[in-house]
This record gives sequence, C-alpha cells and structure tokens, in this order.
Amino acid sequence: MTPPPPPPPGPDPAADSAVDPCPGPGSLVVLFGATAGALGRDLGSDETDLILLVWQVVEPRSCQVGTLHKSLVRAEAAALSPQCREASGLSADSLARAEPLDKVLQQFSQLVNGDVALLGGGPYVLCTDGQQLLRQVLHPEASRKNLVLPDTFFSFYNLRREFHMQHPSTCSAGDLTVATMAQDLGLETDATEDDFGVWEVKTMVAVILHLLKEPSSQLFSKPEVIKRKYETGPCSKADVVDSETVVRARGLPWQSSDQDVARFFKGLNVARGGVALCLNAQGRRNGEALIRFVDSEQRDLALQRHKHHMGVRYIEVYKATGEEFVKIAGGTSLEVARFLSREDQVILRLRGLPFSAGPTDVLGFLGPECPVTGGAEGLLFVRHPDGRPTGDAFALFACEELAQAALRRHKGMLGKRYIELFRSTAAEVQQVLNRYASGPLLPTLTAPLLPIPFTLAAGTGRDCVRLRGLPYTATIEDILSFLGEAAADIRPHGVHMVLNQQGRPSGDAFIQMTSAERALAAAQRCHKKVMKERYVEVVPCSTEEMSRVLMGGTLGRSGMSPPPCKLPCLSPPTYATFQATPTLIPTETAALYPSSALLPAARVPAAPTPVTYYPGPATQLYLNYTAYYPSLMPVGDPPRTVLQAPKEWVCL
Repeated sequence: MTPPPPPPPGPDPAADSAVDPCPGPGSLVVLFGATAGALGRDLGSDETDLILLVWQVVEPRSCQVGTLHKSLVRAEAAALSPQCREASGLSADSLARAEPLDKVLQQFSQLVNGDVALLGGGPYVLCTDGQQLLRQVLHPEASRKNLVLPDTFFSFYNLRREFHMQHPSTCSAGDLTVATMAQDLGLETDATEDDFGVWEVKTMVAVILHLLKEPSSQLFSKPEVIKRKYETGPCSKADVVDSETVVRARGLPWQSSDQDVARFFKGLNVARGGVALCLNAQGRRNGEALIRFVDSEQRDLALQRHKHHMGVRYIEVYKATGEEFVKIAGGTSLEVARFLSREDQVILRLRGLPFSAGPTDVLGFLGPECPVTGGAEGLLFVRHPDGRPTGDAFALFACEELAQAALRRHKGMLGKRYIELFRSTAAEVQQVLNRYASGPLLPTLTAPLLPIPFTLAAGTGRDCVRLRGLPYTATIEDILSFLGEAAADIRPHGVHMVLNQQGRPSGDAFIQMTSAERALAAAQRCHKKVMKERYVEVVPCSTEEMSRVLMGGTLGRSGMSPPPCKLPCLSPPTYATFQATPTLIPTETAALYPSSALLPAARVPAAPTPVTYYPGPATQLYLNYTAYYPSLMPVGDPPRTVLQAPKEWVCL
C-alpha cells in the first residue's frame, strides 16, 4: 500500500490564471480494477474475484492531482487466467499475501479522504473506464461476500460516455478504450510504463485534464447512479415494455423471491416492479423469472451473467420480449391495482386457507406481533369467477421484520388446516389472479372450439391406469419400457400424456388397457417402479375419471371433481370470445355428420356424457378454474378417416 502523499506544492499563479475553472464535482477519483479472469469489455463476465485496484484523485477546479495508489486484493480463488497472468505479471503467491477486499476498501476510503483534503476539494465522485468495474465486479462480489459498500460506490462517471459527449464524431461510447481516447486527443503517453494498471490510470487522468480545458457545461455534471435496492410495483396489461430491456432467468431455486433475483443482478438497475416470477400450471413457481431493466445497456450487462451462481446453482440468462413480461406481470383488475398501490410493502402469500376463512380469521392467525398493513385492507383473497374461494390470499407488511415474523407462522394451524406462507411478488399476485379470472391468461382465441361427437365407453369399469410423478423428459417410448410386458395390453391410441398450460409435460399420463383385470395387474406390477431416478405411482382408474381429468377436472384421493364447464358446454358464459364469434363449420366437415351432431345454438348442457373436443385451427383450450389442463389429444379411438390429428397432439 502506498503511504499517504506529502502536501503538494502551492499552485503556480501564472499557470492558475491560464486555467479556466470548470464547474463540476469537488473531486474525481479515477479508478481502475482487474479480476483474475477476463479483462476489458468482458470484465466480470466470468464471475472471478477482484485482484487489483489502482486510483488517483483529480481536483477539477485547480487541475491538480494526488498521489497514485495501487493495492492488490486477496482472491478466494487464486488461479489466474492466462490473459490476466500475461497482462498483470502477478502470481498466486503475491495475491495470497494481499489484504482481503473489505480491508482494501477501508484503506481506499481513508487514502482518498486524505488526498481530497490535501487538494482542497469537496465531495468526490468515482470515474471509471466503462461500467463493468462497478456494476459487474465490485457490487456482485460485495453481495456474494455480504459486504456493505460505501456510499461513494453507488454513483460514478463513465469516462467513455463523458468523452463521447464532447467528441461525438468518434466511435460509439461502448467501443472506446483508454488508448483510443488518448489517441483521438493527440496525447502522448508513457510507452515505457509496464506496471499493470498504472498506465491506464495515468492516461485516464491525462484525458480528464484535457477535457476539463474544453468549454462545456455538461461535462461531469450528471453521474450514473446504481440502485441500492429493488423497488416493487404493479404492471398493467396496457403497459408497453421495450423488448431490449427484458431477460429471462432460468434455474432459480423454487423458494427464490424477487429480492433474491434482484440481488443476483446486483449492480444493475432493475426497473420498478421489474421482477416477474413465473408459475407453472399448478400455481407454483417453476424456477424461471422475467426481469426488466431500465435500459438496454443494463440488459446487455445482465446477459453477461449467464451461468453465474445463486448459491450452488448456476442461473441461465437469455433474451426475452416485452410481450412475455406483460403477459406474466400485467393485470387489469382494479382490486389488484389498489392492493399493489401501496409502495415499499413486503408481500406474502398464504396458501391452504379454509374456504370459510375471512379477514378476521387470517388476521387472528397472524397475530398482533406481525400486523398486516391496513388491517383487512392489506389482505387480498383469491376467488374463482363465481365468487368461490380458492384457499389462497396475499398479505402486505410494512417492513422486512414484520414479514419475517409472519413467515414463522409457516405451517401453523387455522382450524383444522395448516397454512403455508411464502414470500411473493407483485407479478405473482397478478399471475394468480389472472389464472382464476374469467378471461384467459394467454391471447384470446381466433376461432371457437368445435365438438366432434366421439364418446367414451360409459360406466365406471376401472380399465385404465394413471401414472403420476413421471419425469418431465419422459417420452411414450419411456412409458412403454416402464410398463414392460403390460405394454402389450394397451388399447390402440391409449396413451394420453397430460400437458400443462405452457404445453409442457405435467408429470401425469393415462393408459387405456384392454380390460379392468389387465389394468389392475399393470398397477400392481409397476406401482412405485423407478423411471429415470424417480418413482412413479401407477393406480387404476375408470375411463370416465380419465376423461374428466383430460377435460380439466381433478382426480385426487378425496374423489373426483368435474371440469369447470359442464360437458358439453365449451366455456363459461362470460367468455366474450365465444359469444362474439359465430360458430363456423366447414362444408366438408358438416357433410360428415347429421345436423343433430352439431353444437346446439342455445348451448344448453346435455346429459353428462363424456365428449372429446377437438380444437379448431390456431386455437387452444382454456380452462382457468383448476390446476389441470387438457392434453390436446383424442380420447378413445376415433375413426382415422374423419379427422387428421394435429401434430400438437400426443397419442399412440
């Protein structure tokens, strides 16, 4: 560590009169850093630790400079990349003797304050070559090591941007380097300087002093700011989101909150309400999130964090679109907008509430030690379109401490039910409410659904088996191999894999066997056998039960619940899509069936005979009342000469 500098000599009056003082910050601290891995524009992209800091103070009004300081930083992973070893000349032994990052930052603050005082400057602002050092290195590493950075590290001047503002005719700010800036200004640099980092700081200081002599009122007047914390907020379906500002993160731990995701992108400015955790068809988090940043530069830096780690898991980061973000995070409910309008609130989700529970019951369950913001107004109950409760609710808390106290009630009893509590987000509130709303979450249909009167065999004979817990990567070939000899007893077109709303496997499948005896034998032989390191439950069921589940109903240990729309009614009567669009039946299709087989105009529910529905062109089946979604495959064995199965269907 370089000792504190001696007092500088007094300014030369003649030289002082030749300098036109420039309004700006009290002092600039020119800062350069390097990691043990990539350098230049890729600095910080490989998640390696900081190993070097070099800095020097510049006083803009008098154009004086302080002493140049250089400090090595101890890295937890001492292995240096070949590029870094060649450029720096450092070794693992020299880094092992260096101070850790927290000690170096303390010394940095002390030495900078001393230099600023000696130069007679005021509050100082950092000045770096680009954004990478602060946004991609210092802030993420401090977050990983649970270090609190000084306030001075939350604002800085980007020398490339300041230079480009004065000299716009040069290349773009992102393509500038210290060498090209000096060359463009015609500055002579010390080519003999081989001390890594020292040449860069000296050249940056020379560029700054030259820029200060140029007349400008905008130079060093507006520093870039790094957000200290993530701000929550609602998003509307009417919002227009720039696709150049959105990324998708995949592989998140299921218990991750929006604050955890924002911490993964520490140093980058996430937009207010810009973290949207994605849910699966069962309403649970699927390990993905969409993140919206304030501008495209922040998005590009976020893409460089592809396969960086959150704990022991690496996170994949990809480009996404603004439409995808609005689809997940946007909402139209005024009730939700009022609920989310309170700022700086921590949101918790309560799941498993008794259907009879009201605000008084929930507030009593949480207790006086963790009061909900606004009492009953800080609670939002999730309901079906017909007003029936779903057992979910959201609660607002004024601070993190109260939310932590409430989380300690996780799996506490309310009546005869235990209640689950999780951290939640504004986007999750919108998704859950959208899922249970009367309108579909995905884009509206372009054509109505056309029923084709293929019926299943009526009765309750248990000639089918249900497979639960399949690996998501399981194929029909894997199922046949899993069943072994029992595969010979499968009816034609008798394998039905259930897909979720995103068209991905849900882990369930139904198999139609040739008889109830064969179904029972297959269940006894294959129950809890292992497929790809997962045990699979195999239980007998009836054709009617299978049909109900494939059409949106549920089948659990407590019995069977019907689909949300009584067959053959296609959708709830509040669906404007089906009311506004007339039912158009192609002539060639109508010729195949008598008029009695077509959908009645009044859409009056008939007897509950299981009917298979075939989606029309460019349509999807929306059943928003339950956690299950139909698998878009024919049930039974329809005549091959009537309709050709679309390629999206999965059948055997």
